[in-house]
Amino acid sequence: MERADADRTRGGLAKAMAVLAIIGAINWGLIGFFNWNLVNALFGGETRTAMSALSRLIYSIVGLSGVALALTFPWKKSLGATTTPRTDMGVHRRTEVRP
Repeated sequence: MERADADRTRGGLAKAMAVLAIIGAINWGLIGFFNWNLVNALFGGETRTAMSALSRLIYSIVGLSGVALALTFPWKKSLGATTTPRTDMGVHRRTEVRP
């Protein structure tokens, strides 16, 4: 039971970290593509600053990777990761082979 709780907590933590990474990456993408900072717009701060083409490229690449993570992250538990006990453990059947 404790292992199931730990797996559930780890799964929830991984999802929370993925959500934060995706939000951060999308914000970086907005900075790279449109020179607009969503976090500054929502929470105050300077919204327009001059930046180099290289930094905009890096922001853009991180933004695209965040979108890719959002689309490919395994949000649901996979079928192979079930924790139900197997009932056929320890059962050995002998089969006789005749020529």
